[in-house]
Amino acid sequence: MNLPALPDRRAAARPTAPALADDWADLDNTRFLAAVQRAAATLHGHGVGAGDVVAVRLPNTADLVVTLFAAWRLGAAVTPVNPALVDDEIAFQVADAGAKAMVTDALFDGPGCAVIPLGELLAGPGIDIEPIDTDPGALALLIYTSGTTGRPKGVMLDHANLLAMCGMVIDALDLNESDHSLLVLPLFHVNGIVVSVLSPLLAGGRTTVAGRFDAGSFFDRIEKARPTYFSAVPTIYAMLADRPADVDPDTSSVRFAICGAAPASIGVLAKFEARYGIPVVEGYGLSEGTCASTLNPIAGLRKPGTVGLPLPGQRIRILGPDGDDVPAGEVGEVLISGPNVMRGYLNRPDVTAATVVDGWLHTGDIGRLDEDGYLVLVDRAKDMIIRGGENIYPKEIETVVYQLPEIAEAAVVGRPDPVYGEQPILFAALTTGAALDADGIREHARRGLAKYKLPVAISILDQLPKNAVGKIDKPALRRLDAQTL
Repeated sequence: MNLPALPDRRAAARPTAPALADDWADLDNTRFLAAVQRAAATLHGHGVGAGDVVAVRLPNTADLVVTLFAAWRLGAAVTPVNPALVDDEIAFQVADAGAKAMVTDALFDGPGCAVIPLGELLAGPGIDIEPIDTDPGALALLIYTSGTTGRPKGVMLDHANLLAMCGMVIDALDLNESDHSLLVLPLFHVNGIVVSVLSPLLAGGRTTVAGRFDAGSFFDRIEKARPTYFSAVPTIYAMLADRPADVDPDTSSVRFAICGAAPASIGVLAKFEARYGIPVVEGYGLSEGTCASTLNPIAGLRKPGTVGLPLPGQRIRILGPDGDDVPAGEVGEVLISGPNVMRGYLNRPDVTAATVVDGWLHTGDIGRLDEDGYLVLVDRAKDMIIRGGENIYPKEIETVVYQLPEIAEAAVVGRPDPVYGEQPILFAALTTGAALDADGIREHARRGLAKYKLPVAISILDQLPKNAVGKIDKPALRRLDAQTL
């Protein structure tokens, strides 16, 4: 299977079958191929070729998917850019990825590469550039994850990773040409790309891009598009489960929904399923594992409170503190192996070597396997905050705050939130004699961080609590915050 040639194969097999839609476009296979060809011609005109990287900063639209396939057609890789990032964050990603060009629908100065407006991309001559016969080991995606060292890391996923992962998803979900995914998750995450776009298209089905999620209009979209499945984060299920009592949509087309990206409340998922008649299967995975590693089966025993069984072709180990596997039921670090494990972190060989050891991906997550082999997550990677499905590493926020000369100490922890799951909050201590208030810190943070990363509360203390070895005591800060709520 060759991803760059997928639009061609679909157009040849079923020219008028639906492929890709959003709020503005509805492309059958023939029009999808034509759009990809036009976009590929434009990228080629800007010098993009095999081995290059194309950054794409677009909202969730069919155009983003077209750009993805256009770059692959030329043998280039793609790094999706979160549209919520500020200019400095975008510039870092573009530079770190070594992007040759960036496709965007917004004005942007100084990215360090050619900027291709969306209108220009789609107005290409449509010359017939044959899809490259891509080496399975060629880079396909660079997915940037929040960095524990204060800067995001580029996760390198090759074509073999994507094809292996999509094959696992197709098998686990039993996808075929009758399936239709409704995409509600962001396309700068690998989940949205793999589960809701590539897998259904490879299976012969179709995708509708829903754009920005809105609880008030979501079921209208379900009734109009008639999808067979969608994937979402716990926050979305909580919002939908709490819709007014008079909301009674027709959900008969939906055969299942997927929940992942953050721990979910068993009660919320049960309430959603009972109210709307849609089975919800929980899964677990990381960008470093090309999306998913475990999933509760659709046709089989679903265990609430677990994230399911390993996907076909993957193995899960639970490692104790001594580095040995622990017996079933005991807690340890979750390790993953399989053809879906990333090539590594771009330009970070030391971090890669520490993360992938002898083919095993060390997730940093803590869990256990029950008597049936279902994975139960006990804790998450140290300190990480998951806000509405978005991973936020405190160190990234702290690094920005430490740019202020008045800051002596800074620490970010998560505060439980009934809607988003968690929100970041900041504790800071000032240098002697400094005059700086919370508003000043907040204003500085706005210039260096995306909106979803901004602390919802800032507290200035005389000094931050320390543990026995002199490190900032984050558990103490969490307790302090809980006392003030």
